[in-house]
Amino acid sequence: MNIRHSRTWATLAASAAVLMIISMVAFPNSHARAADGVTANEAKGMGISTQWRGSRGLVTKGADGKVIFLYGEVQPSVVCSPLQVCDIELQGGEVVRDVLVGDTVRWKVEPATSGAVGGQAIHLIVKPSEPGLITSMVVTTSRRTYHIQLKSHPTQYMPRVGFEYPEDVSAKLADVNARLEASTIPGAGVPAEQLSFAYSVSGSAGWRPTRVYSDGQKTYIQFPRSISGQDAPVLFVVSGGQNRIVNYRMKNNMMVVDYNIDRAVLVSGVGWKQQKVTISRGGL
Repeated sequence: MNIRHSRTWATLAASAAVLMIISMVAFPNSHARAADGVTANEAKGMGISTQWRGSRGLVTKGADGKVIFLYGEVQPSVVCSPLQVCDIELQGGEVVRDVLVGDTVRWKVEPATSGAVGGQAIHLIVKPSEPGLITSMVVTTSRRTYHIQLKSHPTQYMPRVGFEYPEDVSAKLADVNARLEASTIPGAGVPAEQLSFAYSVSGSAGWRPTRVYSDGQKTYIQFPRSISGQDAPVLFVVSGGQNRIVNYRMKNNMMVVDYNIDRAVLVSGVGWKQQKVTISRGGL
């Protein structure tokens, strides 16, 4: 080969290498491809999806042998069998919009319902035509979207499948806490049957007490929660026709007075902005 040509080819090769390096620095993602033609971001996305689809997640037993998945934790994998049906039950009152199946030729999905009108639950009856099949199903409803993997086995299957919903657990916990709070008498460390609620409250104020009671030694004046962080009203005890200020302790929205009160007045503000509420025990 001519020496001049050799130098020319060497120069071109060096230029091409420099251009390749510049291209890789300027456009790194365009060269971040695996041997199978997948970019680094695509590989990362598929890894996240594979981890979600392949995780074991929480599977529990419900009534009548129902298999319960925690919604959203992982992709549920429902195993069905030819000549059998899998019943996938959705949440009561949930309205199904669309059902999309990857393999519509060898998998059949039919809807059914249960329950009273207004709270009916939708059931998806799934039937494979042969064993050894794997496909995916997407169900969109009025409340959420389900991504479910379907597998067929020669003999084994899940007759009933359902879901537990995290928001239901939170709602149940909030309801339990509300009921416990409503049944708990704050402040007094004695049973409720030993408390006296023989108090009447009259007058109008935004902080008007919601409950007044005594344990025989102390008097508890409970205000609305909105009073927390605000200045509490002044407490006057009526004795011998005179009003005298008494000391008390505030604990959140509870005013605790260290003795029994027969008659008292709560006052806040001055002049025409003054608000006054009267507390009386029994018929006093």
